[in-house]
Amino acid sequence: MLTLEKVKHAASVLDGVARKTPLISAPTLTNSCDLYLKCEDLQLTGSFKLRGGYYKISQLSEEEKSHGVIACSAGNHAQGIALAAQRSGTKAVICMPASAPVAKVEATRSYGAEVVLVEGVYDDAARRATELQKEKGYTFAHPFNDVDVMAGQGTIGLEIMEQLKDVDAVVVPIGGGGLISGISFAVKTINPNCKVYGVQSEGAPGMAVSFKNKKITECDAKTIADGIQVKMPGDLTFEMVSKYVDDVVTVSENEIASAMLALAEKSKIVAEGAGATPVAAVLFNKLPVQGKKVVCVVSGGNVDINTYTKVLTRGLTYTGRMAKVTVEMADKSSQLPEILAAVAATGANIIGVTFDRARTQGDVTSCAVELTMETKNFEHIEEIKTALSSKGFQVC
Repeated sequence: MLTLEKVKHAASVLDGVARKTPLISAPTLTNSCDLYLKCEDLQLTGSFKLRGGYYKISQLSEEEKSHGVIACSAGNHAQGIALAAQRSGTKAVICMPASAPVAKVEATRSYGAEVVLVEGVYDDAARRATELQKEKGYTFAHPFNDVDVMAGQGTIGLEIMEQLKDVDAVVVPIGGGGLISGISFAVKTINPNCKVYGVQSEGAPGMAVSFKNKKITECDAKTIADGIQVKMPGDLTFEMVSKYVDDVVTVSENEIASAMLALAEKSKIVAEGAGATPVAAVLFNKLPVQGKKVVCVVSGGNVDINTYTKVLTRGLTYTGRMAKVTVEMADKSSQLPEILAAVAATGANIIGVTFDRARTQGDVTSCAVELTMETKNFEHIEEIKTALSSKGFQVC
């Protein structure tokens, strides 16, 4: 069973290993509540997972370590286990989804672990890890369904309660549930009146559905938030969430992308998809935290740079900061300058122009031009369309 003494012991073991990450005020993100960010993206290895992984390895016997350690992970737990195993002189084998970000895979290898890539999502990697554990006799280090792992993650809850004693609510991402299990236990034990909310992607809602159904339920898992792309919670984490968490909500892919954009632009924080989900839940009013003092746990910042670029573009589009407009025009040189002038007069910045004669719905003397623009908001986009229409152009 998890106890506060065990969480405090984990904190002592992690002292000098894991960083006590900053808790920063984020007034520019929203005015609906007094928002703070617990920046686990600044943790060593770029994620909170170091805490649970390191504490788990520290609690193994020498006999267990001698067999080597195997783990399954979407990438962050992998790095925590790999680093802990390296420091203790233990062999580490990590099964990861083949779709895991390259940055996470290479970082895991850099700590000396053997990486086994498995087709599918986290749950497929978990099955392969179980097979290898039986074949080779490795010691299994589960990423979330483990009391020692929960204790390590619970140290974040201790830090939050020290850093902001009058916090009203703590919002935490959920994949398998290890992080929120540890945090909610620590927070509720210290202050039972503090609310704890979990957030998942709509594309991987295993815990949210299980919480609602009051029984463990397996769901499909496909999301840009790869760190929480888990089909179903563990039995231990489900029990902890059922007991200590006030509610579990979901956010859309576009909302996650928008939160990642907001964190980068307004708070100068690079968050991976999983780490942005709590902020998304607050920004898009998924939780009853208006006027409250709220901490969002930004769980990690290990995002592939190519993926990050795509996600930010999606965030810009979803919030009206970028738009594509197709205009029908006569196929003659005088038309394009007139279109560009009309757009420029609205204050938009054109960053791409594409001609397409094949797509036009008009007669053979017409063509289509697609404009990609930096815009202010959705009202600005409508202003641009109105300006073009007033010049006699058909906007598609």
